[in-house]
Amino acid sequence: MPVKLAAKPADFDAKVRFPGLRAISEMVGQIPKYPRKAGRAHAKIARSKKQIPAEKFPAYWTDALDDLMNAYSQICAYSGFRIHRVTGARSADHMVAKSRSWRQVYEWDNYRLACGRLNSRKLDFEDVIDPFDVKLGWFWLNLVTFEIEPASGLDKATTKQISDTIARLGLNDFKQDREEYAEDYLCREISLRILKKESPYIAYELFRQKKLNLGDVY
Repeated sequence: MPVKLAAKPADFDAKVRFPGLRAISEMVGQIPKYPRKAGRAHAKIARSKKQIPAEKFPAYWTDALDDLMNAYSQICAYSGFRIHRVTGARSADHMVAKSRSWRQVYEWDNYRLACGRLNSRKLDFEDVIDPFDVKLGWFWLNLVTFEIEPASGLDKATTKQISDTIARLGLNDFKQDREEYAEDYLCREISLRILKKESPYIAYELFRQKKLNLGDVY
């Protein structure tokens, strides 16, 4: 499903961006633009900001996880399933990987809410379509196999991007989960409202393929 960039929280800079940029400056021995008011400075570990290892960036982005969950309705940008607070491992995926751009490490618009499983599969590979760029209908749900496929009629480049994304993230590992949600809805064990909350992708595909239960309005 397409994902629209949510507005940056009012306190994001203070709790994520400024501390992150301060740490980056300290790690290369520069005077930070945002002075430290308390605590010990990070030790210098690199000559330039480009040389800072990805694993050395302090994980201030975890302080934005509650905001990401609220902003994106707790839906994983890659799987289309709701991340449950009790059983789900929520994470902030860096669309532009930490290893590729220090400038994007602490930027709100570079974060995609993702379950930990798919975040770990994406890593710093660049063959996954940005959810912000996805258009409705690009990823087609086969209601027989419950696998995701590229929609027909797309240009070759987009079709390849979709196929690469499906393969990289292993999206069809979750076909049984999709089938269970769809069957629960079609058997009226859950409502369309609940289906849209738990898996908006499945709800949309049932609507698009004219498979909604009689009387339901998307």
